Amino acid sequence: MNILFVCSKNQWRSPTAEEIYKNHESIHVRSAGTEPGARIKITARLISWADIIFVMEKKHKQRLIQRCPDEMSQSKVVILDIEDHYKFMDPELVDMIRSSVDPYLGGG
Repeated sequence: MNILFVCSKNQWRSPTAEEIYKNHESIHVRSAGTEPGARIKITARLISWADIIFVMEKKHKQRLIQRCPDEMSQSKVVILDIEDHYKFMDPELVDMIRSSVDPYLGGG
């Protein structure tokens, strides 16, 4: 399964999620951001690659739909509702991501 994590700048939240799941045996993970200054910017190709897209906030889903409506029409998107209050690998952020994402992975 290919999983894409998306936040704004691809600096704290989505890279944390990618780090958590990068060694999971049955999934491949990537992360990207929606902002022009993002470390890795979202592309139509990344959206098409993903079997499931986890966005940190509702606005990220809206931005993906605006930029890549064709690719997004085929995408499964889950909004995690994790606001931008955390640094990379913040223990609270890790717990929030795991508790939200693991159910989609059959228990992680």
